Amino acid sequence: MDSKIRVTKIFMFEMAHALEKYNGPCRNIHGHSYRLEVTVSGYPEKNANSPKNGMVIDFGDLKKIVETHIISKFDHAIVLSKHAEEKIINALNDNQQKIVLTDYTPTSENLLLDFVETLQGQLNIKSNRLDRVILSETASSYAEWRAED
Repeated sequence: MDSKIRVTKIFMFEMAHALEKYNGPCRNIHGHSYRLEVTVSGYPEKNANSPKNGMVIDFGDLKKIVETHIISKFDHAIVLSKHAEEKIINALNDNQQKIVLTDYTPTSENLLLDFVETLQGQLNIKSNRLDRVILSETASSYAEWRAED
């Protein structure tokens, strides 16, 4: 009997952001220790001659994708909407800060959707799928995306 399996890889990174138009303290530049959980579901490969035999996805392959396309871009960066005040962006650039400008307000929800879109474009999954992605902004707050929704 074939059973569907979900495998999850967890990543940690540090990032600062600001929610420019927010009416609370998060409109100021501040940082978080983020936790990103990426879950792929599917059926383990059944090819005794394959080095991936018994795997839904190689954890190493998943790690390379996430680190190359998400972590390397966002880790230790200041993330702002490209609509943020130009003088703030210029001041950060003048001080050679690592800045990521987005088309959206960098809330956990919007960052999560960006990460999901990136992962869906990078994962080469035949019979498996991106099942769930969780982005934790603090130890008690996170946003979650599920393929089933």
